[in-house]
Amino acid sequence: MEIKKIHQDFSVCKVMDYSLVNIDAEYSFIGKTDEEKSLVCITSDVPPNVIQRDDGWKGFRIQGILDFSLIGILSKIAKILAENSISIFAISTYNTDYVLIKKENYQKALDILKDSGYEIVE
Repeated sequence: MEIKKIHQDFSVCKVMDYSLVNIDAEYSFIGKTDEEKSLVCITSDVPPNVIQRDDGWKGFRIQGILDFSLIGILSKIAKILAENSISIFAISTYNTDYVLIKKENYQKALDILKDSGYEIVE
């Protein structure tokens, strides 16, 4: 399985509302519950109306369209990284899973996944 590196830096945010979010940005993941409004975006795209933010994330995508019948793809990656004390922030879209890792652990995570049989692509 291929893992494609994403070269931008990401931020994980809590926002007051989505009025200032650039929904047309290259990466913009929003999530809303009865308790909060969240945003994950490229750090340079963080809107000014954030309540909280956590910068310093790097990411990769699990390459290809992942059919809903496929089981355990993300959990295998999470398990490998957890066994090496690397935490993740996972985001799923209709087609794809994305994994964010703090910058200081990013290259180590990619090396571990490569050693575990994953192909890392630029």
